[in-house]
Amino acid sequence: MTSRAADTQRLLDLAQLRRVKDRIDREYAQPLDVEALARGANMSSGHLSRQFRLAFGESPYSYLMTRRIERAMALLRGSDLSVTDICFTVGCSSLGTFSTRFTELVGVPPTVYRRLNAGIPMTMAPCVLKQVTRPVRNREAATREPELA
Repeated sequence: MTSRAADTQRLLDLAQLRRVKDRIDREYAQPLDVEALARGANMSSGHLSRQFRLAFGESPYSYLMTRRIERAMALLRGSDLSVTDICFTVGCSSLGTFSTRFTELVGVPPTVYRRLNAGIPMTMAPCVLKQVTRPVRNREAATREPELA
């Protein structure tokens, strides 16, 4: 394969991966898994996972869970839904997995996040708000010391 053909193929592959990422952004609340995403992209699940990680720095599943946690954070700040209802609303099927992943990414459990952030008006531009409230990936969240009342 010539260098020009390889570059063209790489661009086509990146466009396909971007479509997968866009699908995750649109359908995060649907029952998505890597196999379903791979079928939609006409790839094997292993190939999709490897290529997605190379292109975006994380696996498709990790990206999906980050989208779900971001939406859950917004719902915890601005709605009266229970944590269980929010878990299912954002597409998670297990409250335990949701709570564990939320704590890994945000640094505190969902109930603590709600208590610390409820009623705080988010008056900044949506693009800035999204960046400021984005969960940290790969267990990088700093854990907070428990508050003694």
